[in-house]
Amino acid sequence: MAITISGTNGIVGAGFTVDNSGVSVTAGVGTFGSLAAPAAGLTGALPALSAASLTSIPAANIVGVCTSGLSDASGVLAGVTMVDQWRITSSFSSSASYITSNWERTDNPSSTILLSGGGMTESSGVFTFPSTGIYLILATTRGNRSSVVSYAGIHIEITTNNSSYSNMADGFSSVGQSNYYFHASAQLVFDVSDTSTHKLKLLASADGAANFSGDSNVQMTGATFIRLGDT
Repeated sequence: MAITISGTNGIVGAGFTVDNSGVSVTAGVGTFGSLAAPAAGLTGALPALSAASLTSIPAANIVGVCTSGLSDASGVLAGVTMVDQWRITSSFSSSASYITSNWERTDNPSSTILLSGGGMTESSGVFTFPSTGIYLILATTRGNRSSVVSYAGIHIEITTNNSSYSNMADGFSSVGQSNYYFHASAQLVFDVSDTSTHKLKLLASADGAANFSGDSNVQMTGATFIRLGDT
């Protein structure tokens, strides 16, 4: 193959030319260390690009709808993966005691329970989480007393060693008239880093023996558990 080198035409060979305007390939295959070409000028079959090699994509250029892959995502991207709700099925009287019996998962036909990856488990009032993560716990109670109630409410108590429990959130109400109802709620964000040691119990308390309401068809005294994301 004859190659001509000149100051005017650059390098000219069979099928290609290199001059100050760039490279022109008229036959065969051209291999270049870099290529600058407008997208409109790219034709024919292009090689597949590996997504693993795409390390920086401006957010403004990410458009469209993602239709797969989120089931394997983690953290906030995965969305809420668990919503579980429990309640007691019958009323009880107490001045200060853990709620250890008559628990059930809410089972009304209209209830929305999301148990992807499993839900809460309960044994003698102790709730165990199905997986590590950041959880929002919403506890609520209602009840009544035959005399004036200066306070009545509910505690969310947690353990991080599967032994000693501490009050981490509570809510109270009062009733100024006899035979009136009270309602109280508490909420807590709990980082469950180990499901074998990080657990939860609910404590009902009042300034005297109060009636805390429970029902198998209505959410009165109980708790809702929402997994927000990874720990």
